[in-house]
Amino acid sequence: QVRLVESGGGVVRPGGSLRLSCAASGFAFGTYTMGWFRQSPGKEREFVAAISWSGESTIEGDSVRGRFAISRDNAKSTVYLQLNSLKVEDTAVYYCAAYTRLGKIATMTTLMYDARDYSHWGQGTQVTVSS
Repeated sequence: QVRLVESGGGVVRPGGSLRLSCAASGFAFGTYTMGWFRQSPGKEREFVAAISWSGESTIEGDSVRGRFAISRDNAKSTVYLQLNSLKVEDTAVYYCAAYTRLGKIATMTTLMYDARDYSHWGQGTQVTVSS
């Protein structure tokens, strides 16, 4: 069965950094666009970043651009999210997901923003930014 397991969350101070990992199994990871989303209580799920199957194209949401970076290692079937310059408003549960709307996509665009186009999801990992 498809599994996506996030790890690396925790509690950090504003301005700090974390690296999240998502280990995938049960599907052809190396052919899928992968994404990260986040959700805080009472808020809608928000797009964070996406990366193409090859890792050569990425896109980030407006609120995290310049601070977060997505990457992947297809040999390890793992996608990462590096979170830098963290703010209190970054506090959320962070989810990784596999894009299933279309097949292999070379260039990431805002078409990757819609959570409804991702069908495989992890359980999430909590990131808390607090002073």
